[in-house]
Amino acid sequence: MKFIVETSARHVHVSKEDLVKLFGEGHNLTKKKDLSQPGQFACEEKVEIVGPKGSMKASILGPERKESQVEISLTDARSLGLNALVRESGDLEGTMGCKLVGPSGEVELTKGVIAAKRHIHATVKDAEALGVKNGEVVNVKVDTNGRSLVFGDVVVRVSDSYALAMHIDTDESNAAGCSGEVFGEIVK
Repeated sequence: MKFIVETSARHVHVSKEDLVKLFGEGHNLTKKKDLSQPGQFACEEKVEIVGPKGSMKASILGPERKESQVEISLTDARSLGLNALVRESGDLEGTMGCKLVGPSGEVELTKGVIAAKRHIHATVKDAEALGVKNGEVVNVKVDTNGRSLVFGDVVVRVSDSYALAMHIDTDESNAAGCSGEVFGEIVK
């Protein structure tokens, strides 16, 4: 069973408190476009991620989160001078922080910089069809023109609030030569 493999570029999730500091009192996130996961969307708002060696712009993804986090590739992390641990989204304990700069102010995060662990979002029905369980770690073969490869250490996340898709970062996408619509399948 094949599923879509999507490239997740650098982005930031913000808490309501940090949104106010970055964009001002009363500011709400402005939806630019819906993402593949139900209820998730790319925003018009961007912030600057600042590290010891430099800075770069990143889009905010909505909706607001309980805690702010920065998801970057390991290449981005090196360029910024940050140590991004490979973690699942929301697993922020023991991670490095950074500064975020918006049009109305800045926020100094004490933690929250991660390189997102590659993962598959699946509904309960999808997981059953794939023969996997929540939290299981699998290998996924991605076929591309001249750069096909097998990704190891892919965590399966199961919830009926998801849509079936695998997410990889830009480093991983470039390594596999992903372009346009790309599909993967679990291999044993």
